[in-house]
Parts: sequence; C-alpha cells; structure tokens
Amino acid sequence: MEQELITIYDENLTEIGSKSRKEIHEKGYWHKTFHCWILLKEQGRYSIYLQLRSGDKKDYPDLFDITAAGHLMAHETVEDGIREVKEELGIDIKHEDLISLGVVKNTIQTNRMIDNEFSHLYLCVFEKEPPFCLQKEEVAGIVKGDFADFYQLCIEEQKSMKVERVTVSADNKIEDLKKLIGKADFVPHEESYFRKAASLMKQYLDRK
Repeated sequence: MEQELITIYDENLTEIGSKSRKEIHEKGYWHKTFHCWILLKEQGRYSIYLQLRSGDKKDYPDLFDITAAGHLMAHETVEDGIREVKEELGIDIKHEDLISLGVVKNTIQTNRMIDNEFSHLYLCVFEKEPPFCLQKEEVAGIVKGDFADFYQLCIEEQKSMKVERVTVSADNKIEDLKKLIGKADFVPHEESYFRKAASLMKQYLDRK
C-alpha cells in the first residue's frame, strides 16, 4: 500500500506528477482524497454516522473519523473513490446517490507525516439504517449521533456530542457503546476542515 502511486499537485491543484503514498506523506505533497459523510433521516431529524478506526491501523487507531474515506490512486478519478464505501462499510451505493459538497483543503500534520489533501466531500442521506458490513482490518465499528450536535461540535459551540454504537466488526466483543466524544477522540483534521465540512452539510440540509 505504501508504494501505490498517487497523483500529486501544487497548492493551486495543478498536476505535477505522481509519487508513492509513503513519499507524499514524508514530503507533504498535495493529493486528492474522497470523503463520504453518511447521514440518516428519521422523522424529520438527521443523524450522522462516524467510523471508529480499527485499533490495528498504523495511523490514528481507535479514533473516530469520516464515515468512509480514502486516497485516490493515480489511475482513479474522483468518482472511483466510491469504492471506499463498499470496501470499508460493505454498502452498495451509486455515484448518483451522492451529493457533491465541493473540495476542501485539509492538512493533518504529526511528527511522522504531513498529509496535505484536496478532499472531495460527498454527502449520502439514507432514510433507513444502511446494511453495514464492516472491513474489520480497517473499521472497528460505526456510531451514530445527532447531526445538530455534530455541527455544534465542529463549529466549537459545544465541547462534546453523544454517540451510540450501530454495528461492530465480527471479532469485536464490545456490543454496546453510548458515550460522549469530543475533538480529541477524532482523527486530527484541521479545525477549518471540520468547520467547512459541517457547514457545507448543514447548508445542503437547510435547503431540503
């Protein structure tokens, strides 16, 4: 996986070549990613699903994140990113089921890596519980919380949100989870990413 080729760009989204995943994270090259946020609409209210990353993941184990997301390989288009939903969550959706929310610059920097992303944001709204079937190597579970609380957390109007577990991987023994989570429990995306992503989702939902 570390040697897979990924197209790289300058800060203006001009293509400048391709590098391995390992090298783009070492050198901080800009690259494209696919982010799919999945919501559930019930009785006029919206809930948001969050992915709990596997404890075996090299990067950000046991942290909450976007419902499904991933890097785009050099041979892939943005539309091909929908494979992440099937691979990680076991859900079959079509590209026409997705609502495009645009592209957001998103940097995650740690002492091991610089992850500079042009994140292509998508929203998918279900009206009944999706049939999750998780990729246990990647995903430890899926939790659900009120979207209004998630939005308030993202814009820093509240410090935490309540979530409950929806489903778990086959070998995960923890069947029930109800807890309060805050920003420290999430993959450390930039604050500007959380604000922009939540605001774009809310703008779309407010128009419905």
